[in-house]
Amino acid sequence: MKAQYTTLIVNEMEESVSFYRDILHFPVVSEHPLGNGVCITILDGGQSLIELIQNPKFQTGLYSMGIDVPDLDSTLAELKAKGVTITMEPVPTTVGRMAFSKDPNGVNLALIEHHQH
Repeated sequence: MKAQYTTLIVNEMEESVSFYRDILHFPVVSEHPLGNGVCITILDGGQSLIELIQNPKFQTGLYSMGIDVPDLDSTLAELKAKGVTITMEPVPTTVGRMAFSKDPNGVNLALIEHHQH
């Protein structure tokens, strides 16, 4: 079993797309403006899709989203260089190492580097 997609409710689509596309390097697959301030953008998250929804009637959020990274140290260096705050520096886990950051909407991003086998 694997996750197909993660849905994030965002309060500002352009800022959110810029973060996920330009900083985390997830390419945009499709954009769907639906009117009345509602729009959906789908990004390719590698193993799964990321669905961003802007809808003024919905509260933003998702508590956490896990993102596998091949090299945690270089990923953190790149994020810091782009002005992203790291909210928890790397710690060892049973699967490797993990650190946390936040996206522009305050969603926690778990950045996970798995042990090499």
